[in-house]
Amino acid sequence: MSRELSEQEIVRRECLQKLIELGINPYPAELFDINNNSVNIKKNYTEGEETEVIIAGRLMSRRIMGKASFAEIQDSEGRIQIYVNRDEICEGEDKTMYNTVFKKLLDIGDIIGIKGTVFVTKVGEISVKVKELSVLTKSLRPLPLPKVDADGTIHDAFTDPEKRYRQRYVDLVVNPHVKEAFIKRTKLTNSMRDFLNKKEYLEVETPILQPLYGGAAARPFKTHHNTLDMELYLRIANELYLKRLIVGGFDGVYEFSKDFRNEGMSRFHNPEFTQMELYVAYKDYTWMMDLVEEMVEKIALDLHGKTEIQVGDNLINFQRPWKRYTMYEAIKHFTGIDISKMDEKTMTNTAKKLGVSVDKSMGRGKLIDEIFGEKCEGQLIQPTFITDYPVEMSPLAKKHRKHEGLVERFEAICNGKEICNAFSELNDPIDQRARFEEQLELGKRGDDEAMLLDEDFLRAIEYGMPPTAGLGIGIDRLSMIMTSSNSIQDVLFFPQMKAENKSNSEE
Repeated sequence: MSRELSEQEIVRRECLQKLIELGINPYPAELFDINNNSVNIKKNYTEGEETEVIIAGRLMSRRIMGKASFAEIQDSEGRIQIYVNRDEICEGEDKTMYNTVFKKLLDIGDIIGIKGTVFVTKVGEISVKVKELSVLTKSLRPLPLPKVDADGTIHDAFTDPEKRYRQRYVDLVVNPHVKEAFIKRTKLTNSMRDFLNKKEYLEVETPILQPLYGGAAARPFKTHHNTLDMELYLRIANELYLKRLIVGGFDGVYEFSKDFRNEGMSRFHNPEFTQMELYVAYKDYTWMMDLVEEMVEKIALDLHGKTEIQVGDNLINFQRPWKRYTMYEAIKHFTGIDISKMDEKTMTNTAKKLGVSVDKSMGRGKLIDEIFGEKCEGQLIQPTFITDYPVEMSPLAKKHRKHEGLVERFEAICNGKEICNAFSELNDPIDQRARFEEQLELGKRGDDEAMLLDEDFLRAIEYGMPPTAGLGIGIDRLSMIMTSSNSIQDVLFFPQMKAENKSNSEE
């Protein structure tokens, strides 16, 4: 069933038909060989030189003044003014290209190609004098362009978050500054990849569809493979596969991975997210802390030229060294309570007194995690390492070399949220099996984030996995900080959205 068209859409379709009747293909197949862009033209213009350029972009404004007009086109880099003279683009008697095509059949949002020369107007604006004009794409929907009245008030700005996230393609056109966050995000991953490659770690790929989900505490997305007639899960982490590669003899492997967790959504959570996981043989968590400091400091310098970044109201400094607390120290620091010797019952009562929500499915590890999350995490603004987690919280981490009941694990917290998680990896297969079995018991109690027992992974480490340090760093969260973005949706081109209301989709 076709949707009802607006008046403007009807007019645009009529213009489309008239172009076709004039013998102009509004969607030509031929290559349009651009040789410049708006920014380069403005940057490299030399007064007095007649530089020929070929550019393309969207028509964003137009001022028609009889047989000559000024317009503005927007390409991937920015905007530039063009000057269209009737007799320049229509050399013979036939003035159709100007009088009909340019003046009447083109609309704001149409994509056009321009061949012309660069010049400066009387008011000093670098512009392109058009010699040839080509229609490259006819736009059938009007862009939601903001308008500024005589008082300077902006009307019809495309600022509604839901519309912006749902129609990112429009957002990028009418709010071109939005691109900056995504350009920085790509620079961030390039910087990280460059850092790891220089250390000669191997970038690899591991399965997204897995017969067992593991490597994190999270609920998975489940699907069914018809040919194999078996259930599969979208990975919640790629840890267990990367550690299999360490068993296989690689000294250092990393992966930029899309992971999926069937959990709540917020400005810090999207069900589909990106993380970088790294595993290096013969290293430990202390070594990994130093690497994280070095890598993130480098990223800040590559993106901003300095280690200090303004994020909302907070000035965050990534310069090494970062502050370090143990998990118990952090809880004692922010609550005044030492929970290190508490059993599960006492800790449950303590959590309740602190106003932390608890339920009967929570074991000691989950309780500690909830207390830390509620009372400590949000107060850690400067990059801080939280170390030495209770064993109950970390089924894949090696037991602490000095302190009973703890594991060699750290998280980096910044601007009130975790940005990475790392361990001295557990490589004792007997201990690992026992930890998995404890997770199964938590699952029976109702913990839907408890890990499954992965026999193949146990088989792998029974062959012998060398001492290994592992790291998972959230690219989306780090991108939020490095771009001073308030929501994870601002650093994802296409964040997950609820089903679109049909009436809204017609707009």
